Amino acid sequence: MYAQEAPAPVRPGVSSGGDIVSYGQIHHPVVGRGGMVVSQSAPASQVGVEILRQGGNAVDAGVAVALAEAVTLPRAGNLGGGGYMLVHMAATADRPAVDIAINYYGVAPHALTPDLLLDDNGRFDRSAPAGFLNVSVPGTVAGLWEAHRRFGSLPWAEVVAPAIALAEDGVVLSDGEAEATAGRARVLARDPGAREAYLKPDGTAYGPGETFRQPQLAWSLRQIQAGGVDAFYRGDLAARIVAGIRAGGGIIDARDMADYRVDVSEPVWSSYRGHRIANMPPTASGISVAEALNILEAWPLRDMGWGSVDSLHLIAETMKIVSADRRLIGGGPQWRTPATGLASKAFATERRGLIAMDRSLGATDIATGDPYPYESRDTTHFSVADARGNVVSNTYTLSNSYGAHVAAPGTGILLNNSLDNFSWGRVDDDAIANQPAPGKRLGSTITPMIVFDEDDKPWLVTGTPGGSYIIATMVQLVINVIDHDLNIAEAAMRPRINQGGAGRPLELEGGYSRDVERLLEARGHTVRPSATMGSTQSIMIDGDRLLGAADTRRPDALAASVR
Repeated sequence: MYAQEAPAPVRPGVSSGGDIVSYGQIHHPVVGRGGMVVSQSAPASQVGVEILRQGGNAVDAGVAVALAEAVTLPRAGNLGGGGYMLVHMAATADRPAVDIAINYYGVAPHALTPDLLLDDNGRFDRSAPAGFLNVSVPGTVAGLWEAHRRFGSLPWAEVVAPAIALAEDGVVLSDGEAEATAGRARVLARDPGAREAYLKPDGTAYGPGETFRQPQLAWSLRQIQAGGVDAFYRGDLAARIVAGIRAGGGIIDARDMADYRVDVSEPVWSSYRGHRIANMPPTASGISVAEALNILEAWPLRDMGWGSVDSLHLIAETMKIVSADRRLIGGGPQWRTPATGLASKAFATERRGLIAMDRSLGATDIATGDPYPYESRDTTHFSVADARGNVVSNTYTLSNSYGAHVAAPGTGILLNNSLDNFSWGRVDDDAIANQPAPGKRLGSTITPMIVFDEDDKPWLVTGTPGGSYIIATMVQLVINVIDHDLNIAEAAMRPRINQGGAGRPLELEGGYSRDVERLLEARGHTVRPSATMGSTQSIMIDGDRLLGAADTRRPDALAASVR
């Protein structure tokens, strides 16, 4: 049995993830000194690097990457969805360092009712096709505009221009992107706007190697380039979006668009073995990652060894507790999440007492009620760092892959299905924080992160898509670099596990032996093999070196550097 111990600080540096060649590690990061962009889309990473080369800062590059991914990664990159951004701006002669969190996730329309998405039996069928009725007020354009307004150094028009060029000139489709669209072509073809913008005239998808041009999306981007945030929420583009949504049976109106606001705040701060961590506040799930790391901090995971049965057991048991406590996370203004308490060391100490090394928590041992068990995995994350010490960690989404599979005619903008994230048709205590309500901000498992070194400078910039896999993925990435001294590329590529609430199976990626599975089963875990989990896009900062790692669990990811 392992005794719980007081957490000891771990000093970042060459031995804590910064080494390029180290014993037992076969994956190695991309190295740069003038800047680094890591995203799920190679063309978008290259756009970000070019912005850095032009003298832009991390925020300029981040905004350009996000807009480019709306063109190059339409299943997740977006203008019609929402997300979360953490920004660190290094201290200058004029001001101290700044850390902010920008919540630009979707908001429920004013006309939403508690039964909007329920069937005649009062149930919400998550397998039913989404449509305009499932769309929340999109926040991406407002979030990007807010970040640039505060911290951008290049003119707005210059950071929008690369996305326009990609849409007008076209993108040569990779196998991965072509296959993703082909897999959704039948559903996209049901909506005239999506069919015209994303499929060939005969309703089939563009194939690998073909050039995919998006003139409608280029028009929309030109409106945003010229008119900024007002163009999207109040101008001619806004009118087209609203008209298309209303014609398709949705409920968003001009007031909903005009009233949309981002939520800008301090990050939720936590720590793990001496590293301060900036977490995204609710309605994101940074506090869930903070709670998990606080619980695990008391055990000597380094001594247990990477992939040991003891460490996997502890991670799984911790995730059961965190899943149960997620019932307390919800959106404002109707619900106030106890973020400080959930992310506190004292609360972790109390919850840690539920865990035993020799047995697994069962469904009757702990309350259940994770409000986000069915969230789509098709989100995307990018990380950016410049040579001046500024960093951006951003995750955004349409919710499902290709969102609601609808586009307002003439815009080329795919729209989200984020209203699905509410706990529709449930009135139990476990679902109260996530009840649907007009004007309420939606919640998500998304959790971009910035980890700081002992000098309080950014050390790790990271995040991941993955829906219900996001929280466990982030927890394991942090453990891999801090407890197990893995470089960031190796940390990203090691196999992962995921555990939902008590009573659900423990999922293992390929790479664990059958012996490990049997030993976990002997402690009461129900083990199930899983497809890949998440796709972390990360940057580790080691002095003047920027170490980028693109997680190849999603095709086409690229870490691109300014040398």
